[in-house]
Amino acid sequence: MMRRTMLFFLSLSLILFAAMALCAQDTAQSSSSTSDWENHAGNTVPTRTRSSHTEADGRVLDRQSVQRLGVNGSYETYLDVERESVKVDASTIRVIEKRYGQGANGSRTLLQVSEEEVRDLPGGEQKVTRTVSNPDVNGGLQVAQREIEQSKPAGPDARETTTTLLRPDVNGGFAPALRVERHETLDKQGNVVAFRNSTLAPDGGGRWQVNEVREGTLKGEPGQAKTKEERVLRPDSDGKLAVAARTVTRESESGGKKRQTTESFSADVPGTAPDSNTLHLQQRTTTTSETGADGGSRTVQEIEQRNPGVPGDTLGVEQRTIDIVQPGAGGSSSETRTIQMTGPSSGLTTVWVDTTRGQTSPVKVETKPDAAKSQSKPKP
Repeated sequence: MMRRTMLFFLSLSLILFAAMALCAQDTAQSSSSTSDWENHAGNTVPTRTRSSHTEADGRVLDRQSVQRLGVNGSYETYLDVERESVKVDASTIRVIEKRYGQGANGSRTLLQVSEEEVRDLPGGEQKVTRTVSNPDVNGGLQVAQREIEQSKPAGPDARETTTTLLRPDVNGGFAPALRVERHETLDKQGNVVAFRNSTLAPDGGGRWQVNEVREGTLKGEPGQAKTKEERVLRPDSDGKLAVAARTVTRESESGGKKRQTTESFSADVPGTAPDSNTLHLQQRTTTTSETGADGGSRTVQEIEQRNPGVPGDTLGVEQRTIDIVQPGAGGSSSETRTIQMTGPSSGLTTVWVDTTRGQTSPVKVETKPDAAKSQSKPKP
């Protein structure tokens, strides 16, 4: 009788332990992929990229390992990138990215650390602080640059953002090296319909001087054809802002096919003197994409350019990229990207083939601290 009672309590304990373990777990999204580059030109070492993505309990972790073919015929890692995003509180998100390389003896060596903190403030304002640090000769981290971005509403239909780049100065502090001022005009849905970006640099006398202005408009309703126009203005020989370049992007969708065309115009034409009064078409990029009934997709991008050695030459296709994605069973997928470029003879020649295999699946990830450990910690 006593033995049966002990077995009963043992079984009950196992059931309770299993229930507690299930409660201490949460379902998170996880995915991984491998990308292999095949060089058809034969002048570059073959490489491949291994990537993984995990989300759990407000924490997002992305890992990427870039490997290249070694002299012994096997792949070896020469760059690791780890990017972690953590929700600190209801209004703050912190993102830390670490880059690792290989040291002289093949050991893993820290190359750079980037940290970004995004904080939402009252009144619709937001502050973003970005810091890039590099290790010194002793292995300690030294801040190489700091970027502060502040944005706030500028009326019911506008928003202003100021980004200041600071670099270390001779006094051990930080001095502003560049500033970008952006003004956006919004529609009733909060979409940007016009913008103006001004890039300024210090002139040495404590004043900011405008080096470049980018301004443009965006037209089109959701589901309809869209057009984006942008002008680039730079100081001319007299110090006055003059139009130096212009881009026009058109997007359309019909019958499940999407098409985007971007035309770039410039005052500088290879082989001719600059003409600020006339802008000439220099490049056209056309991207078409289509999604099949099985969930697969095909995207083709063509880049047309002028031959710089032939003044007045018309545009011709210089590069074509074909991206094909095919879904598989159990959340798997495969992607093949082929890059073609003009060769010595007429026509396009395949120079790169990138094959990526991915897997997405829910995994069980512990998101609650161990009860015994949490009880052993002293209360603040």
